Amino acid sequence: MNLLFYLSFIMIIIANIFMILSFILSKKSFLDREKCTPFECGFDPLSLARIPFSLHFFLITMIFLIFDVEIALIFPMIPTFTLVNFLIWFKISFFFIIMLLVGLYHEWNQSMLNWTN
Repeated sequence: MNLLFYLSFIMIIIANIFMILSFILSKKSFLDREKCTPFECGFDPLSLARIPFSLHFFLITMIFLIFDVEIALIFPMIPTFTLVNFLIWFKISFFFIIMLLVGLYHEWNQSMLNWTN
C-alpha cells in the first residue's frame, strides 16, 4: 500500500514539474492582437459582427437537413423488406412516404421552394 502511495506521489510530482517547465519555457506573447481575437468560421472578426445573410438560404439549408435525415430513415426500410411481414412493412413505408409528401406539399404551399422571391 505504501509503495502505491509513493509511486502516485512521485508521478504527481513529475507531472507538476513538467507543467511548470512548460509554462516557464513556453514562448507565449500576450501582446499579439491576432491571437487574442476570436476566429469564427472564416469571418473577419475586426469587421461588423452583424453581417446580413440570406434568410431564404437558411430555410433551404434547413429543408435539406430535414430531407437528409428522412433519407437516412428510409435506407433501413430496404433491408428489412425481406425480414418482416410484407403488409406491416407496406403500411409503415406508405405512411412514412405520405408524411414526406405532405411536408413537401406544405413547403411548396408556403413557397419555400422558390429560390427567387
